[in-house]
Amino acid sequence: MLILLPPSEGKSSPRRGKRLDLATLSFPTLEPTRIRVLTALVELCEGDPERARATLGLTPGQVADISRNATLHSAPTASAGQIYTGVLYDAMSLGTLSAAAKRRAATRVAVASALFGLVRVGDRIPSYRLSGSTTLPGLGTLASNWRGPLSEVLGEESRRGLVVDLRSGAYASFWRPRPGSRTNVVAVRILQESAGVRTVVSHFNKATKGRLVAGLLEDGANPGSPRGLANALTRLGWQVEPAPGDPSTLDVVVRETG
Repeated sequence: MLILLPPSEGKSSPRRGKRLDLATLSFPTLEPTRIRVLTALVELCEGDPERARATLGLTPGQVADISRNATLHSAPTASAGQIYTGVLYDAMSLGTLSAAAKRRAATRVAVASALFGLVRVGDRIPSYRLSGSTTLPGLGTLASNWRGPLSEVLGEESRRGLVVDLRSGAYASFWRPRPGSRTNVVAVRILQESAGVRTVVSHFNKATKGRLVAGLLEDGANPGSPRGLANALTRLGWQVEPAPGDPSTLDVVVRETG
């Protein structure tokens, strides 16, 4: 099983650590695209700061991110599990998992990345600022650059086992499974139910995904099919239903209490 997570907009910035080495990252076939995207981002941020700010969609208060991007080749790195922060990652709390769950996370959890395509939580990366919806000069949209390489990588992953897709927003467009692989790919949607009405609430959605992943890692469940995943989550106490009209999606329904 491979669990795909979205990245976080906020990231921690390590003060010390090894420099970025693309050759050490997981999914090595992505390296040519990583080089192109990294080069385009660094060159953009080494140039006109106002152009970089407009291209990256930053506010005046985020100009420090431009300088940080310009030095990505020499910036200190840390594990992706430490770099990515925010609601989902706080709820997953990799640092407090048991030793066995941490070992499972190293092989079963991957993070979608606008800069690196896909990384495992143990891969060493620097802090960066790049949204999945960005169009970099000379490259076009990031989705158009990543779609082909990720189709090969994740297509192979889905042939080896179940891919659990928890991505959202622009990152979902980086890779969409081919019709023939749908039986080995399942998206999980979090719905909050209040007074009989089900909705997707961003903060609630992220926190629940983090807790769900932590539970699977601690439990050790390694389902090989959507039905197996539904059974595992049900056993762990979640209410799981097939999404209406979409057999490739599972709904996890959490009721508001109090």
